Amino acid sequence: MDPSPTTYPLLSYVMSLLPFDGPAFNPQDPSATSSSTDPPHIVNQMPHLSSPNVLSSMIHAVSVVSQTRSFLQNLGPRPDHESVNMARSKLAEIVSSVTKSVEELGLCPRPLEVDLLEWRAFLVSEELEVRKEADKEKPTHRLILQLDEMHEAYEKLLKEAEQRLVKIYENTEKVGVNSQEVEEEVNEDVAMVLQETERRALERVELSERRIRVLPQAFGKINEWIAGFGKLEQLNLASNLLEITANLDWVAPELERLERLDVSFKSLSYLPTHLARYLGNLQRLRIQLNKTRSLPPSIGEMSSLWYLDAHFNELGGLPDEIGKLKKLQFLDLSNNFTKLRELPNTLGELTDLTELYLNNNEICALPDTFGRLEKLMILKLEQNPLVVPPPDIVNQG
Repeated sequence: MDPSPTTYPLLSYVMSLLPFDGPAFNPQDPSATSSSTDPPHIVNQMPHLSSPNVLSSMIHAVSVVSQTRSFLQNLGPRPDHESVNMARSKLAEIVSSVTKSVEELGLCPRPLEVDLLEWRAFLVSEELEVRKEADKEKPTHRLILQLDEMHEAYEKLLKEAEQRLVKIYENTEKVGVNSQEVEEEVNEDVAMVLQETERRALERVELSERRIRVLPQAFGKINEWIAGFGKLEQLNLASNLLEITANLDWVAPELERLERLDVSFKSLSYLPTHLARYLGNLQRLRIQLNKTRSLPPSIGEMSSLWYLDAHFNELGGLPDEIGKLKKLQFLDLSNNFTKLRELPNTLGELTDLTELYLNNNEICALPDTFGRLEKLMILKLEQNPLVVPPPDIVNQG
């Protein structure tokens, strides 16, 4: 469950400072860094790890890994290869058996004394019974496969986290461990990126993984950067230390032409209330891997939005205004776990929706308007206590 010190040395060390339960690690408390008076071997190799500022940045960067670890700890260890193969084989056998039984039903001759409509109703009833019995055997095997997939995703998360920590440490070696020095250096770096717009018109600004805590004042004066930001279409601020909720409200009016925004992996608990009102041209919004509890009603004003990824958050629901996103084609609300329990009826107004991911939530019922989603091609509902409609209907075939 814990990352291997051999494969993920930095991540393993940082995660060792974070217990599964209890208060978060306090980097200002030297006694919390180790139960031993001698520093761990990795600290001898990488001395900046003893700095509270560096540890604070690193711990912030692995928050999602910690949350996922705790979640998987409750689910249990990863199934072994044999169990996974057996589960796949059993599910294939069940599907094959159902197919064979349905085909045999279709070949049964109709008794002369039975009306054609009655016979068809009888065949439908028998087919449903066959599928219902088969579905009783599926959940156990599906759970094994889903658990394996979750652990596979966790492994990918570990790899990405180790890479982030390495970059944090490399940046620390360049600018030192003093947080003010780091912030000034990063702001200078960001300002240099912005100044590129004086020389050439940038359509994409890439500012991910730069340990940005605040945006430089220059970012709030985009109109002064000649016409460069007039063509800005993509802004990537993912994997930073940015407090976007306190920092982008005064920038938002300058982002009217933005088409893509990525603010994933920053422990955001909410989005600025009025931010969406300035993003009428936004087409893709990625806010996954945060702690976002709700989406602002103003999200309905993102009239150009066709892609919204909000998985791995703490969403307790969606605003009714979500139904105003008439161009939305992709919506990922998976892995909000116990928080997401219901969906608004306005979801049925998303008539262009082709992909919808709702797996790993606590949704008991789909809204009555769900049948209006006629273009829906991909629907994921696994790991929900679904009652309406019954799972045996949703999972037929």
